[in-house]
Amino acid sequence: MTKILMVCLGNICRSPLAEGILRSKLSYDDFVIDSAGTASYHIGSHPDNRSITVGNKYGINISKLMGRQFSVRDFEDFDMIYAMDSANYRDILHLARTDEDKAKVKMILNEVYPDQNYDVPDPYHGGTHGFENVYKMLDEACDVIVEKLK
Repeated sequence: MTKILMVCLGNICRSPLAEGILRSKLSYDDFVIDSAGTASYHIGSHPDNRSITVGNKYGINISKLMGRQFSVRDFEDFDMIYAMDSANYRDILHLARTDEDKAKVKMILNEVYPDQNYDVPDPYHGGTHGFENVYKMLDEACDVIVEKLK
């Protein structure tokens, strides 16, 4: 079973969307998909309503997900860890204990644009249009991830 973790800052906008999108594309029998935030702001909170709305628009229900903070234990529990932006990436690597831990961490948009290290913009302080754009970016990246996992 392959275990994949999506990570953003607060775990209420980008990473829950990425989790929901990837879950919708992979078998529950073969994959575990989760999400977390590098910060503790939203532990126990449901995703932002705008993320829920854009997910629902595409048939993906993320409303029951609950925010949690990334921890060192996640290196043991997950095979692949996708960071939404460079700040998240650095924060995750800061907690890595070994080269094996570091090797698990990737920038999610590098799946679409290899070695470009593009950030998925944080839509939190913007309007609903930003959430739509983030959804499309993550959907494209998740399609590439699925193809690689086949």
